[in-house]
Order: sequence, then structure tokens, then C-alpha cells
Amino acid sequence: MHASQGRSVGLGLALVSAFAFGGSGVAAKPLIEAGLDPLHVVWLRAAGAALVMLPVAWRHRALVRQRPALLAGFGLLAVAGVQACYFAAISRIPVGVALLVEYLGPALLLGWVRFVQRRPVSRAAAVGVVLAVGGLACVVEVWSGLGFDALGLLLAFGAACCQVSYFLLSDHGSGGENPADPIGVIAYGLLIGTGVLTVVARPWTMDWALLAGRADMGGTVVPASLLLAWVVLVATVVAYFTGVLSVRRLSPQVAGVVACLEAVVATVLAWVMLGEHLSAPQVVGGAAVLAGAFIAQTSTPKAVSGAPVAGSAPDPGLTADQGESGSDQRESELPAVNRAT
Repeated sequence: MHASQGRSVGLGLALVSAFAFGGSGVAAKPLIEAGLDPLHVVWLRAAGAALVMLPVAWRHRALVRQRPALLAGFGLLAVAGVQACYFAAISRIPVGVALLVEYLGPALLLGWVRFVQRRPVSRAAAVGVVLAVGGLACVVEVWSGLGFDALGLLLAFGAACCQVSYFLLSDHGSGGENPADPIGVIAYGLLIGTGVLTVVARPWTMDWALLAGRADMGGTVVPASLLLAWVVLVATVVAYFTGVLSVRRLSPQVAGVVACLEAVVATVLAWVMLGEHLSAPQVVGGAAVLAGAFIAQTSTPKAVSGAPVAGSAPDPGLTADQGESGSDQRESELPAVNRAT
């Protein structure tokens, strides 16, 4: 029962994260159309969130000494790497193609878990990945912008790999006797990511006066500062926080497939708020992504070799204390989906 409740909470957090991340585009696009460079918007997003999380970083400053590698990896890969690689990719290849390649992340994650970590992967998770990736191809209408640019595709693949690191590092931080506080990891990740993006985006060249003006959102004039606040507080702080917590309650591969809903949310919000109409293939693709996410989240990890499946009847030869000890051991060996941390 406890694991089931933790799983439900994890799924809810994963959905909130997907919706929060997916809402970044509809707020960022009007800012870009108002004259801000895309890289400057990315820097404002990371820097603003890092500023909000600065008190949290100070409170968890012990993490710098305890988990320096985790913090550096999260900041370099999960924050800065994804953004830098993606925006560099769309400068060379169509956005739809870049999105599709980036969201191959769940499939790469599944391969990492199965062949590198040598952990069992359920059939439901694999089927969910296939459905989600196929649906994403329809959502972004990849056929409308087919073109081969080796460097652009390599950059998009780099974004996919960085996305995988986001889920792996989020799960890795929950291990050990003293798991890293997720809020502290996010705070330092944003600070480190901001430092890297500062070199890439060069914010000193930005026209700061644009932030005091207004932007057009689907025919409605909105203060640019309000859009920026949404991008920072909801699409970054809330999105990362709920995303990391969801990975710690679900397995990384399941959370990764649910995260594919981000592209669907972004497309639907652009349709509703920006007037960007959906085509029939996009609707079908969105349904496929939803189906894939649903199938994946119903998956349960297989027991490791020599251990009973979680939830099965205990060995009658064990005493009560031995049964509890064995249960604890199995939970430590299985993916995070069985741990309601």
C-alpha cells in the first residue's frame, strides 16, 4: 500500500512537471517575438530561477562538500547542457526534427538501464517508449522539415543525452545512507547552469529595456515581466522540483516516458493560447504519446535474479524479522519505482 501511494504521488508529480515544462514555450515565444534573442531567454530563465533558489542553496551549502560531483553534473548536463545543445541544434535543423531527436531520451534511458546498469526493464515500459516516440514524430510533424545536417543532428542527440542525465542524476541523488536533498540539488544545479549559460548567451549584449515593455500573446497584450515570471517560477522552479521528486518515486525510465507529454502540452497550449492550429496527425500523435505514457506508468520492475517479485507472498520459513529484512534488501536492489522516498 505504501509503495502504491508513493507511485501515485510520483505519477502526479511527473504530470505536473510535464505540464510546467510544456508551458514554457507559450510564454517564451512572445518574448522572442518581442525582440529577445532565444539564448537570452534561456539565460533569463536559468538566472531568474537560480536567484529565487539562492536562499535554498545557502541553506543546503553542505551539499557542495558532500555531493560535488552530483551538483556539477546536474548543473552542466541537466540544466545547461540540454538548453545549449537544443538551441544550437535548432539553429541548423528544423525545430520538429530537433524535438524528436531530443525526446529520444526515454529510449536512450531504457537502453542505459538495460545494457549499462544491467537492470531489468519491463515490457510495458518498452512498449510505452515506442508509442511515445512514434507519437512525438506526429506531434512535431517531423516529415515537414526533413533535412540532413550532421552537426545539427549531433547537437540534438547531445540534448537527448543530457536529458537522460537529468533522470539518472535525479535518481542517483536519492541513493546512499544520506540522500541529497532534491531542493538543494536543483538550487545548485541552476546556479552552475547559469554560470555555463552566461558564457554561451553573453547577457551583457541583451536589450534589457524589452523586459519593461509588452509582448503579444495570441492577440492579447501581456507585460513582458509577467511572461518572464511564469517562465522562471512555473516553467523552471516548479518544473524541476516536481520532476526530480517524481523520478525519486518512479523509476527513471517510467518518469522519462511520462515526460514526453511535455511536447504534447506545449503543442496544445500553443494551439489554445497562440492560435497555432493542430493538424490531424498532431492530434493522433498526441493520443499515441498519452497512450505510451499510460502504458509505461503501469509497468512494474522485475525482481532481480534470485529475489521474489515485490508484493509476492513471503517465504513461510522466514521469521517476521527476517521477512522485513528481506523486503528492505529487495527494495534497495530494485529501481526507485518501489521506494516512496
